[in-house]
Amino acid sequence: MAHTFEELVEKQRAADAAQRTVDELREAYGPPAERGMTGAQSETYETALRASRDLAREVQTALSEYAKDTGRPRTEIEAEVGEAAAEPQET
Repeated sequence: MAHTFEELVEKQRAADAAQRTVDELREAYGPPAERGMTGAQSETYETALRASRDLAREVQTALSEYAKDTGRPRTEIEAEVGEAAAEPQET
């Protein structure tokens, strides 16, 4: 599947947002191994964690495909995507 640079940036932003959700839940509920979460909290946290991991994996796959398609170093593309994703979005 061909990806554009803009698609990679959007995927990275989605993965970053999902990770922020996991971090916020961990802050609110406490580390999973240290505190007993309620059933609902545990389910919410696990769902957020799976989403974060899935999105991160999608980004990594897309970066590799884009690097292969463009013939550019993956690390270079990853750095550019990371910088672009961190920039404020225009509304």
